[in-house]
Amino acid sequence: MADTTILIPAAALVLWTVVMLVWMLIARAGLFRQHGIDLAKMPPGAIGGDIASVAPEAKDWAAQNYNHLMEQPTIFYAACVILSLGGASGYDVGLAWFYVVVRVVHSVWQARVNVVSVRAALFVVSSLALVLLAVRAFLSVLG
Repeated sequence: MADTTILIPAAALVLWTVVMLVWMLIARAGLFRQHGIDLAKMPPGAIGGDIASVAPEAKDWAAQNYNHLMEQPTIFYAACVILSLGGASGYDVGLAWFYVVVRVVHSVWQARVNVVSVRAALFVVSSLALVLLAVRAFLSVLG
C-alpha cells in the first residue's frame, strides 16, 4: 500500500501554486488598469510577457514566478509520487517539506523584492533538495 505522507508537502506546493496564480491575476489586472492596457486591443497571439512592450517598467514578477512553478516542481511531484509508492522515509518527507518551504520563500522573494543573487541562491538550495529527492526516488524503485 502507498504511503501518502510524502504527498502532503506535494499537495501544499499545489496549493501554493494556486496562491501564486491568484497573485499573478491580481497583479496583472492592476498593471492593465495602471497602464491602460485594453485586452481587446492586444494583437492576436499576445502573451503575458508582452506587457513589457506596452509597459516596460511593469513588474510582472508574480507571473514570472508562477511560470517557474510550472517547471522544476514537476520533477518534485513525480519524485513524491514515486516515493509514496516505494515507501518514503521520514528523511524523504522532511526533505520534501524543506523543498516546499524554500520554494515558497523563493516565490515571495521573486514576487516582492526580486534581487537576483538571493533568488538564485534560493533556487540552488531548492534544486539541491530536489536532486536528493530524485535520487532517493530512483533508489526506492530499485528495491
